[in-house]
Amino acid sequence: MDDFTLRLVLAGDKRLELHGPADITKETTEAIVNAANSSLLGGGGVDGAIHRAGGPSILEECRRIVAEIGSLPAGKAVLTTGGRLPAKYVVHTVGPIYSGRKSDAQLLASCYRESIRIADEQGACAMSFPAISTGAFGYPLDEAAKVAIPETMRALSNATHVHHIRFVMFDQHSLRVYINVVERLHKSGMISPLRIERATP
Repeated sequence: MDDFTLRLVLAGDKRLELHGPADITKETTEAIVNAANSSLLGGGGVDGAIHRAGGPSILEECRRIVAEIGSLPAGKAVLTTGGRLPAKYVVHTVGPIYSGRKSDAQLLASCYRESIRIADEQGACAMSFPAISTGAFGYPLDEAAKVAIPETMRALSNATHVHHIRFVMFDQHSLRVYINVVERLHKSGMISPLRIERATP
């Protein structure tokens, strides 16, 4: 958990890190975030990988949740245990299917905000995110990062327990896009971390 490519240090020594290429199912943060679909019954990409690595207990918990609330709307999140994963918890959130409308950004921001809120209420100190909605849901990486980075910084600043958040990028291209967005947002004054640290090569 100590490796990172880029780290934003916020007030109170809270940290937002970008890391990759990496496998989110191997993260040792207390909570990892699953880019789920509204059925909560598993799927492809990150969703399928988390269910495969975590084992059937995660699916059983998801089925119980669905029996209580029905399908999970985009922008919302729920929590299960981590099954066989190193992480203690999985926060399942449903990202928007990209349409180019303003509501896409609002729903994506809600995914990050709600996921952090739920992990914080559970008392988790550290959590890891994938790039929500940027796979099969078609959200352009650059556009997604412009929503994800500021929203995560705001929610992290307001969290009581969560002090460490990682963006775990599946490949080098995604990591590079997110780092470029951080640099642009910082240069424009849209984000103002106390400092930005880069890992030594």
